[in-house]
Amino acid sequence: MQIPPRRILLAVTGLTPQVVTETLHALACRVDDAWIPTEIHLITTATGAENARLNLLVGQAWFHRLLADYHLPDIAFPVENIHILRDARGMPLDDIRSPEQNTLAADFITETVRRLTEQPDTELHVSIAGGRKTMGYYLGYALSLYGRPQDRLSHVLVSEPFETNREFYYPTPYDHPIHVKRGDKEVTVDARIARVELADIPFVRLREGLPERLRRGQAGYSQVVAIANRGQEPPRLLLNVLQRRVWVDDEPLSLGATEFVFLLWLAERAQRDEAATDWSTPDMAAEFLAVAARVLNTLSSDYERIENALDWRKSASIKIAKYFEPHKSRVNTAITGVLGKTAATRYAITRIRKNQTTQFFLPLVPDQIEIVNK
Repeated sequence: MQIPPRRILLAVTGLTPQVVTETLHALACRVDDAWIPTEIHLITTATGAENARLNLLVGQAWFHRLLADYHLPDIAFPVENIHILRDARGMPLDDIRSPEQNTLAADFITETVRRLTEQPDTELHVSIAGGRKTMGYYLGYALSLYGRPQDRLSHVLVSEPFETNREFYYPTPYDHPIHVKRGDKEVTVDARIARVELADIPFVRLREGLPERLRRGQAGYSQVVAIANRGQEPPRLLLNVLQRRVWVDDEPLSLGATEFVFLLWLAERAQRDEAATDWSTPDMAAEFLAVAARVLNTLSSDYERIENALDWRKSASIKIAKYFEPHKSRVNTAITGVLGKTAATRYAITRIRKNQTTQFFLPLVPDQIEIVNK
């Protein structure tokens, strides 16, 4: 029997925890295409967390009443799922009042979304209806960074005069009087007639363009955005020959000895405006071996391995070409791992047909490459 996926409702709230029950009602109580979460998570301030706990969870509070009123299944919503924003010392934040607190809130929200989208067998529905506008913005942007095809973003819409009314939590299936202000007078209206709808918000999904390390490991909002934006700028490849180190977009790239020589070889050719390389010929094999001799100790096992591998292939061009193929794949894979798929395409060693031959090139111009020997 197939286990159903985790369906997670995530919202930001301030002093109006009603956003949770309003959104849950709009999702789970639809006649057609109901979406019932298996768990609920909130991101809020210290005061917002206490408001949510008292109004939604304590005793027969509004969350439990909603489940009972509409015969919904159990939905996991323990107090531990109310995530409180914290300051640099780890103390709960009561509000977002300074640039530093704003940055901390952005990082906290981004990490929460990353964590909740980490497992492929989850569906995440994000509501940006509550909390400060900056919190909603960061939550929506975090979903854009980490959201997958199955994830959704919405804003809840409540009809007048129930919108922003602190007594209203959801349209009840029975008469329920609520007091509202109408001019200078206080009047009573029935929560039963309220209309609550969701406005689905389309968003751009950038997840596949992010490096795997940012999808799997903790990272701050500013760091993720900076890396995503860097991928829109011109590429920059830096190779330190003496140290055998490489940087792409100012990010360190780890390569084995042969892969370093291989990338250096192609980078030097690109600097000479000879980027297109037919590496099936003995001349190209000899040129590559000469670069290896400059970088590696010719008595080392790394150099001997390259020399021996090329020596027995010199008699057949197809054998020479096949030698370089795995090194091309390893370099491209390493760059993708550091930069993500989108940014890595600017560096990808590419196959082309030129002059009736198959050639390969590093798609960089000379001023995008720096090679140092120190």
